[in-house]
Amino acid sequence: MSLTDLSMTEAADAVVRGETTSAALVEACLARIAQHDGQVNSVIRLDAESARAQAHGVDRARASGATLPPLAGVPMMHKDMYYRQGRVSTCGSHIRRNFVAERTATVLQRLDAAGAVDMGTLNMAEFAQNPTGHNRHFGHCHNPFGLDYCTGRSSSGSGAGVAARFFFAALGSDTGGSIRLPASLCGVTGLKATQTRVPRSGVMPLSFSADNVGPLTRTARDAARFLTITAGRCPDDPTSAPEAVPDYEAALTGSLAGTRIAVVEDWFFDGIDAEVAAAFETAMGALRALGATVTRIAVPEMAAVGAYTAVVSRAEGAAIHANWMREYPADYAPHLSARLYGGYSLPATLYIEALSRRGPLLRAFCERALGQYDLVATPTLRTIVPSLAETDIDVDPQNWARFMAVSANTRPFNYLGLPTISIPCGADRRGLPIGLQLAARPFAEGRVLNAADAYQRVTEWHQRVPSL
Repeated sequence: MSLTDLSMTEAADAVVRGETTSAALVEACLARIAQHDGQVNSVIRLDAESARAQAHGVDRARASGATLPPLAGVPMMHKDMYYRQGRVSTCGSHIRRNFVAERTATVLQRLDAAGAVDMGTLNMAEFAQNPTGHNRHFGHCHNPFGLDYCTGRSSSGSGAGVAARFFFAALGSDTGGSIRLPASLCGVTGLKATQTRVPRSGVMPLSFSADNVGPLTRTARDAARFLTITAGRCPDDPTSAPEAVPDYEAALTGSLAGTRIAVVEDWFFDGIDAEVAAAFETAMGALRALGATVTRIAVPEMAAVGAYTAVVSRAEGAAIHANWMREYPADYAPHLSARLYGGYSLPATLYIEALSRRGPLLRAFCERALGQYDLVATPTLRTIVPSLAETDIDVDPQNWARFMAVSANTRPFNYLGLPTISIPCGADRRGLPIGLQLAARPFAEGRVLNAADAYQRVTEWHQRVPSL
């Protein structure tokens, strides 16, 4: 097995045990990027020499007998919207092509302290605002399992790069599914924690009420270790939650005995493709075999959740971009301009209504779906993976419906603020991945991680490697 086929936790533990070196991991990743990123286009900035220097520092520390931190020597790259002091952060845009950050994002500081090696930044949708991975400024990112197909939502380079074995983990961001959708479409694991669980300081904003910071990894165990390191209160982010952070990895049991799973039928399965439905049912069978019970329920409030989700993200995105939209309107891709201009037409009363209904709708969803049940299970994406061509609305506005349908199942969990994970659960007739989404009550990340890990212990979908 190649070094790049290790999971994040396997790579970190191998460095600690002396079974490999950080330098070897970095060189393996750099070689893989050099060989295949010309096809995938996941990398914006590659800091090869800096990565080598970081790796040699880790290896010297181990040789001296020092105790290594939990991610020591593991190569990572991150969506190009996480600020690192003194480095350019383009946010996937033309407007910020020369923006140099004056501070380092809290999550990057925490990963640095945990020993991770930062190799550079990754392609993304312009200002994190589309569900497919298109980018006219840096070129579209391509799915490693099928180069003509979408990578899913805005963390395109993160999902594609983890799947292509260019690095072991990556930060994405999730405002409407931009961690979970690249995970689903690219066949990796993506975790969106409870709203405010992970600090957002030093990260480009998109929607004050819906933005989330989180990882794309190979496995749920990787995501558990990553979250343990990055979650927790930060004084630089007054919105970050003060709840204590458990050791999520230590709590992975491999068992789902007594776990109650709800399947909400009246929203998440509208227009579902037969191959996706079949993979989902097979996944439910695997969860039952692990000891879970699965019950189908109805949640009538889902229509309102879907409507208010769009209002909040549109209005807040328009507010954030107001000055640039006035000064540099031509620097935005047409599809992004169309979405932002739509936000300016929303009345303030509707935006306030959407915010004020958030609490009551969350309570209603928790009472109906998470009162008697521990988890909600849905397909991450209702359809099989669409192509880049059939979701390119700058070329053909008739593609709008398919473009927006990509995130139909993920957006509600941003409005509700619930912890949600996507894991691979199958492949369609073309070999492109299919994803399973699991959600739980606020701050119950341990439940979704344990269920995802238990499922991955008895399945192999997360181990598929694209044949680039």
